[in-house]
Parts: sequence; structure tokens; C-alpha cells
Amino acid sequence: MKKILILLSALMLLLSCKHSGNAEIILPPSSGNTNAILVVMKSSKWLGKPGDAIRSVFGEHQVGLPQPETLLSVSQIDPSGFSKFVRNNKAILFFKKSDSSSLSIEKNKFSSPQMVINVTYKDEYDLVNLINNRGKEIIQLFKDEDIKFTQGVFKRERIDASKLSTIKALGLEIDIPERYRLVQDTLSNFLWMRHHLMSGIARGDGSNNILIYSLPLKDESKIADNITIVRDSIGEKFIPGSREGMYMITEQAYTPFIYETTIDGKKAYETRGKWEVKNDFMAGPFLNYTILDKKNNRLVVFEGFTYAPSVNKRDFLFELEAIGKSLKIK
Repeated sequence: MKKILILLSALMLLLSCKHSGNAEIILPPSSGNTNAILVVMKSSKWLGKPGDAIRSVFGEHQVGLPQPETLLSVSQIDPSGFSKFVRNNKAILFFKKSDSSSLSIEKNKFSSPQMVINVTYKDEYDLVNLINNRGKEIIQLFKDEDIKFTQGVFKRERIDASKLSTIKALGLEIDIPERYRLVQDTLSNFLWMRHHLMSGIARGDGSNNILIYSLPLKDESKIADNITIVRDSIGEKFIPGSREGMYMITEQAYTPFIYETTIDGKKAYETRGKWEVKNDFMAGPFLNYTILDKKNNRLVVFEGFTYAPSVNKRDFLFELEAIGKSLKIK
């Protein structure tokens, strides 16, 4: 046990090391929550048009959630206060006036893991335009880094998914944290796992759920149109309510959002919307990835859904997103 503790301590030191020539600088661990960034900007700008632009662009709501929640949580500090432990925030957006406009990225500048995005601007007009034109790009950079970090955590604490019948039969690899417990695992084609939200990255009252299954690839042009039809049939067959005639369906009063994306280098459809239990009052958000596996002439589906009444749900869905994007088809 003593040798193991020594090895783990050495590993943490290596992960926090930053090379400078022939020397290594040991960086402090970063701080800050997932989906949160620190904006370093003069307070006069923050209270003016540039701050308004940031609040408008970065205040966009995450689709598919029951209550309005922004894509990122944003806080601000004046450059004069940017020192000591404040610099250890894991996600920093730094604005500085200069002779030219630019956007650059620095990794692990003050702490580890950390991403600092530096934005330079010539004047206020230039700054507002830059925020409006490249704000969504900046948001995606931070979110991608959060996904990468979260997946790294899950990879270290994952279950042995190869022992699950459905994962083995479908020839998949996926990093599911060990806190998820098995609900149902058929011999070949349906997996349901659940995490009661009392610990881990997502905390709250309720549960996070993972579904994995496959179906034949028929008409590729109709995949997007059939996603809700398929998930409703799966809900009727596998996700029952508390009484007969109750089962999970796509909420009928809310049209899901569907986007094209890529999972494991393969074309996929990302669907975000709300689920409900037919003839009952249970409901919540879901995230669905329908992946085209042309090699095996099938669709592989990963779905995550959350039940967490009376609390915000953005970070719960983010955890499911990180798990879903770790999926690989052998």
C-alpha cells in the first residue's frame, strides 16, 4: 500500500509539471466548476457595451432543459485583481487592449489543468465585434476542454464495460463511471444503467440514466425523422412507469432539437429534448446520439436522461454528454 501511495503522489506531481527549458515548474491544481469561466476585463468595459455583448452571447440558453440555464456560467474580475489564487481558475478568458486583434490559447499557464484564452483588441468597437463574431467559437473551445477533462476523470474510474452483455455483443467501448449501477442488460441489444445523484461531478436529487442499444440501418434519409419514434418505442418496451400503461415518451408539447455531429469519427445525430412518463407527472431532459455504423449496417444509439426535480440540470446532461462522446465502435 505504501508503494502505491508513493507512485500516485509521483504521478500527480508529473501531471502538474510545466517544462521551462531544462527546468520543470510544479503548477498548483486548478480550481473552478465545470461549464464556468472567469472573464478578466476592466470593470468599465464589463459595465459597458463589451460586457453587454458577453452577457448576450455567453448568456445563450442550453436547449432541451426544462428551466432556462446558460451554456456557461460567467464571472468577471478586473485585471488589477487578477493575482494569487484567482489565476488558478481552470477556464480564463483574458481581454487586453493592443495594436491588433487576435485570439490565442495557452494551456496550463498558472495551474493544471487550465486553459487561458487571450483576446486582444484595438478599441471598444473592435472588441464588441470580436465578441459577437467569435463568441460561439470561444464557448465551444471551453466546452470541448471541459469534455476532455471530464472524460479523463471518468477513464480513471470507469467500470469494466466489456463485462456487460450488450456492450460486448455490440462491439463497443465506452467509459462509464463506476458509480453507475446496472438496471437492465439484455443478452444482446439493450443496456440501462443508473446513477443516483448523491455524489460525483453531478450532484442533486434524482438520477442520471444511460441507455445503449442498436437497430438496423435502413433508409439513411429518414434517420433524423425517426429518432423520436424509435426512442418512444424503446420507452414503451423497456422504461415503465409506476403503473400499467405508463412509460417514458418524448414530451409531446416540446419539439426536440436535432443536429448533425460526429461520434468516433462517424456521422451521428445529436438530439436534445424533454421526456415525460405517459399518463404521469415525471419528466426531465434527455440527450440522444444516434450513430451511423455503416460497416455493420446498423445504428448505434446512446441516450442519457435525467430525473432531478426542483434543481438545475445543465451539468447533469453535461456528464451524460461526456460519457456518450467517449463511445467507440470496434
